[in-house]
Amino acid sequence: MTDAQETAADSSLRTTGGAPPDDDGLSSEGLPIPLLEPRDGIPPVIADEESLAATVAAFAAGTGPVAVDAERASGYRYGQRAYLVQLRREGAGTALVDPVACPDLSGLGAALADTEWVLHAATQDLPCLREIGMVPSRIFDTELAGRLAGFPRVGLGAMVEGVLGYVLEKGHSAVDWSTRPLPEPWLRYAALDVELLVDLRDALEKELDRQGKLEWAREEFDAIASAPPAPPRKDPWRRTSGMHKVRRRRQMAVVRELWTARDRIAQRRDVSPGKVLGDGAIVEAALALPPNVHALAGLTGFGHRMGRRQLEQWQAAVDRAKELPDAELPQPGQAVTGPPPPRSWAERDPAAAARLSAARAAVSALAEELNMPQENLITPDTVRRVCWEPPARVDEESVASALAAHGARRWQVTLVTPALVTALVTTLS
Repeated sequence: MTDAQETAADSSLRTTGGAPPDDDGLSSEGLPIPLLEPRDGIPPVIADEESLAATVAAFAAGTGPVAVDAERASGYRYGQRAYLVQLRREGAGTALVDPVACPDLSGLGAALADTEWVLHAATQDLPCLREIGMVPSRIFDTELAGRLAGFPRVGLGAMVEGVLGYVLEKGHSAVDWSTRPLPEPWLRYAALDVELLVDLRDALEKELDRQGKLEWAREEFDAIASAPPAPPRKDPWRRTSGMHKVRRRRQMAVVRELWTARDRIAQRRDVSPGKVLGDGAIVEAALALPPNVHALAGLTGFGHRMGRRQLEQWQAAVDRAKELPDAELPQPGQAVTGPPPPRSWAERDPAAAARLSAARAAVSALAEELNMPQENLITPDTVRRVCWEPPARVDEESVASALAAHGARRWQVTLVTPALVTALVTTLS
């Protein structure tokens, strides 16, 4: 049993959460207790300015960290906007806010600006929260805390059960949260998602402190909170599923034209692009280069349910790609800003391949010793970059500088530098 698992089994960490105050979070048989209802009941959805103002005042007057979660409609709607925001804070209770009816939540964000926000998998929710004016200055990410503490399963349900002894309701995470009105079972699920988040944060803080990892976690949380918005992805059409089958430039142009046409339609209709046309259909058309609508209709993904007008718009996209001059065809592959794929290192630079092999082994051993995933100890991309272009003179100062230049945090630099120096010196000698 790992240290983290021992801590999870320690009943002193189990909090009352949504159960009666004299309950330790376990049934009389020692089994986790299903958490079926929020302790204060399901709150009404905040969907007007007057109710929102009252919520802002209540949460501003609350105490301690605030639990925050957001529900999106991935797979149903275009983009990743928030369709429900859940919050819970001591003294304010739980709030469910409809960001469709109240699209500007900057007042709520400002009221909580100096408060620590507790989120689970923060990088998933922060972009959609930022869009509606909610930007934290301090966070505690319970998923990342679980990773650093060495928990083997870090989903919210698994963490709440393993650490606090409660079983959260499952089944509504992938529903269409753009539905209005939202059904009561969905609202219950949403409220329960923040019910025990602060309790979980407190337990994980104790565990991280016990393992000597709390300052590491704080550095990670600060890095997430201060990170700028991600820039738009270049050539997003290249991420079409099955793209590896498309090798000719003319075929790649078909993918680009179909992807762009699909994206435009999806955005206009506010539906998920996959509901307009599947990735598999795009790749099929690119490989076949159909000469006309009849041929296109015979391809997988362009079945009998698709109307003549729809088929004509997809065929028009195919025809545009077929008519492009060679100079305007996309190049096979994106510009590489970092090292080449590791699979090519042995042939292109055997010495670099040897450095990478030694470095990976050293990082793996250190991660195992620290009981955390390798990618949380140091990103694989950082290791690759240092191994592909190591400092001219390999020592602790130069390697530490290289790691920091690639975005490694101080705690990562301190821990990883000695292992990487040993690996690099061994392969360079």
